[in-house]
Amino acid sequence: MVAELLKSPAAKGKKPRLMFQDEARFGRMSRPRRCWAPAGTRPMMQNGYEREFTYVYGAVSPMEGTLDYRLCAKMNTEEMGIFLQQVSQQYPDEYLLMVLDGASSHKAKALEVPLNMALIALPGYSPQLNPQENVWDEIREKNFPNRVYDSMTAVRDQLVKGLAEFAAATAAVTSLTAWPWIRKILS
Repeated sequence: MVAELLKSPAAKGKKPRLMFQDEARFGRMSRPRRCWAPAGTRPMMQNGYEREFTYVYGAVSPMEGTLDYRLCAKMNTEEMGIFLQQVSQQYPDEYLLMVLDGASSHKAKALEVPLNMALIALPGYSPQLNPQENVWDEIREKNFPNRVYDSMTAVRDQLVKGLAEFAAATAAVTSLTAWPWIRKILS
């Protein structure tokens, strides 16, 4: 499939870039995680039950170690199109092979796909094939463990900080996402 896409007229003369896309939500509802405590003691943590969330679209390029993301108030076809356009503008001289899951906003007829991009659907119910899922796990583990936030502004601030720090660490992004089978695709 990748070989056929790279033969398309839109791909001619452009360097291919393989990317994996996914979206996630982060909010004030905390999720207890394992943590260390001195022997003989039990760790104490607050718990938050507020159902407030912010959403983030992300796309990782494992071979280059880049991470593109966009925070938004909701997830829908329009927001997905805006994110795809953002990524397309970031790499205008490349042909983007965007691998994504089967979310309804990814298959909607109203979704506007940029000319320098092709969408590749993952098999159904296979999040283990998408390295962007590992990025979300990393952000949650390093930036949101056992914390309760007073406001959505605090959640967004922490999310922006965590995403920016991780995106700046290209070696870490590659290490986490450039799985052996992904390395073989474009070689």
